[in-house]
Amino acid sequence: MEYTALGRTGLRVSRLGLGGAPLAGDFGPTDEREVEKMIHEAIDGGINLIDTAPRYGRGESERRIGRALRGGKRNQVILASKAVGPDESFGYEGTIRSVEQSLKRLETDWIDLLQIHDAEQAPFEMIVGETLPALERLREDGKIRFIGISTRVLQLLMQFVNLDRFDTIQFYARYMLIDHTAKDELLPLTLEKGIGVINGSVLGLGLLADTPAPFMNRAIVEEAASRIEQLRFLRKREPYGLVEPAMRFSLTQPAIHVTLTGAATSEVLRTNMAYCDGKGLEPEELARVYALFQGKKLFKE
Repeated sequence: MEYTALGRTGLRVSRLGLGGAPLAGDFGPTDEREVEKMIHEAIDGGINLIDTAPRYGRGESERRIGRALRGGKRNQVILASKAVGPDESFGYEGTIRSVEQSLKRLETDWIDLLQIHDAEQAPFEMIVGETLPALERLREDGKIRFIGISTRVLQLLMQFVNLDRFDTIQFYARYMLIDHTAKDELLPLTLEKGIGVINGSVLGLGLLADTPAPFMNRAIVEEAASRIEQLRFLRKREPYGLVEPAMRFSLTQPAIHVTLTGAATSEVLRTNMAYCDGKGLEPEELARVYALFQGKKLFKE
């Protein structure tokens, strides 16, 4: 497992992090005992960042993670969650309440990184005037250590980064083989500011694993299929689609500190951990990928 510093936080994080959405069955049925076993295997394999949210399984992801971290394992991980919950507002009190409930589900006194979830869902002014101050209060109280923000909207992320009040950002499907637009302006800005970067959904919600999510817009699936066809030169194993090159593409990007794996089974987890050996795409392959889709977003804002 490779490790790096998460921006200016001082946290030493594994390049591969465990994403919490599949742990609650959001992408298909999961067995709770298998999930606990997989979390333990991830920790034993060197993964030290676990990312979850109250919206994942309406709190079930946090509950399962909390149970799996009993017996001293909580101190072995950097725990990241989000606010707000599925029934909460982005207002000051709603944010406080959301985090307090997360602490109970996670069975912990503190959360290392608390991120504002899908920031595009609330007005910029509300997040700056209410959500963020609530998290800053919780940080003063010792209930959270660092503050982050997540959204797929790159320009919005840049606005928040420029406030100099966030420690990390998280986006998804913005630095992957078929849409790498985060590298154009956002990643240079985070490097300049010393912001930690977490990358989610490097498989494009299943597109690069040849298993697109059933809720995916048909036009996006068709456009993705066209782009994937242009990446045939990266297909070296079957039936894994483009999973390996997609993972390596993100894991070896210096400006990305943590790449999340959405594994729901130990088998998938072990496969993805095997890619954490520091080997990326060949230089000519990387240049070709960049040239193919330069500036071309797959998902609209």
